[in-house]
Amino acid sequence: MTNIIAFLPLGLFWLVLVQPLLFVPTLWISLRVYSWLLRSSNLGRRTALLTELGYSDGDKKRIVGFFHPYCNAGGGGERVLWTAIAAMQRTDPDIISVVYSGDIDVTKDEIISKVKARFDITLDPKSLHFVFLQSRRLVEDYTWPRFTLLGQSLGSMYLAWESMSKLIPDLYIDTMGYTFTFHVVSQLGRIPIGAYVHYPTISTDMLARVKSRKKWHTNADEISSSAILSHLKLLYYRLFMYYYVLSLRTSSFVMVNSSWTKNHVDSILQYSDILMDALHMVPPLVAIKLFTSRNAPSTARIVYPPCDTREMASFPLMPRHHIVLSVAQFRPEKDHRAQLIAFHRLLQLNPEYARNNDDQVKLVLVGGSRNDGDAKRVVELRNLAKELGIEPHVEFVVNATYPVVLDWLSKASIGLSTMVDEHFGINIVEFMAAGVIPVAHASGGPLKDIIVPFNGERTGFHARTLEEFADAMQTVLALSPEEEMALRWRARAWAVQRFSEEEFERGWNQSGWRACLLPPS
Repeated sequence: MTNIIAFLPLGLFWLVLVQPLLFVPTLWISLRVYSWLLRSSNLGRRTALLTELGYSDGDKKRIVGFFHPYCNAGGGGERVLWTAIAAMQRTDPDIISVVYSGDIDVTKDEIISKVKARFDITLDPKSLHFVFLQSRRLVEDYTWPRFTLLGQSLGSMYLAWESMSKLIPDLYIDTMGYTFTFHVVSQLGRIPIGAYVHYPTISTDMLARVKSRKKWHTNADEISSSAILSHLKLLYYRLFMYYYVLSLRTSSFVMVNSSWTKNHVDSILQYSDILMDALHMVPPLVAIKLFTSRNAPSTARIVYPPCDTREMASFPLMPRHHIVLSVAQFRPEKDHRAQLIAFHRLLQLNPEYARNNDDQVKLVLVGGSRNDGDAKRVVELRNLAKELGIEPHVEFVVNATYPVVLDWLSKASIGLSTMVDEHFGINIVEFMAAGVIPVAHASGGPLKDIIVPFNGERTGFHARTLEEFADAMQTVLALSPEEEMALRWRARAWAVQRFSEEEFERGWNQSGWRACLLPPS
């Protein structure tokens, strides 16, 4: 018995300290060997790619990989992707752009055709290739009804492994916000990494909302109403934030789309958590720090998303139809429900807008539906319009082509956006360039970057509550022709001057991506 007691501390010492310490070098060696094997076999995959595109082995081509699993969605993030690739095709003919996409139900030619139809962007198929990923369901929100952030992040890491196992580029750029892929790409590909961040996966604001137990679309009522569950979720968020910070710091350059996003990303890059640091000094968690690197600058660079304002700026400013236009994908954070309720209040306060005459006002919701979840939301919104009694005054336009979107922009009077903390708001820029007066939530990019004074005068309206949205719409509808014309002109002048494709390309090229690109292999 005495021998057992004497042996017990030694056994615990072996279990708690020695085994984890042995695990770390074993894992490190295994990763290095697997990475070497993967990179060695990648030479054959590069040769096959060049052959498929019509190049020979002697052609010194470099490959820039863009991780964008939803490249065929047709939203503002996709405009950034395709504008960047089109610009690189014009200025850097020795570069082949590879898009890692989960759109396995379409072909390369179909994607290129949709880009032309939706954005009027022409792509050269000879310097563009797609690596189609079979496991995109792992980053779908329906796959992870609980611990969604963690599940989607782990799923993205698997997608990154699938990407690197099919083709390792010379430079990897994430243009969709899957920051946790950086660890996998860094360890397996041993290549530089860049990021264009539209919206941080987690922020200090999200931690604050959980701590204050505020109900939100990322903080369900059953969580916010419970002190115990709120504390557990706060711990979960702190852990997630810590790993998100480690991931983002792996990148060599970081671009963001607005002042709002820059403020949050800068705070993330400089974020520290003493408790988590101490926890990760203990085996085996210490391995996490050993397998990460810090390459990112301390601050991000603002590169405003591109808006093709040329055609929109040619639309007549006057006259306009009494149309309130929303252009946004049918995602939950876009809050189309608030748009319907605010519009209902507008009609309640002004019954003349509901009559079948020249004063009649119509709400048109134009947006992309990416998946079954979005399609279900459209059905729910249609039902809500019916419940509110505004169905005759509401029209849904789902997955519209670019010419159809332009047609609505040329006719509408008001552009409506109700998303809270919209990271940028390219739809609002399009409103303004087209001469549509914007009414947007007083937060994020619309507040700080877009709907700002031009020559000291108003370019649109902000609102926070449903009543304020209804009042703002009424204010626009009641403007005199002279006031209306002047406001539309100012909005257009500011948008065309500040948010053009040329400005985006200039900012993109100044980000430092060329300096990170490995020489031809």
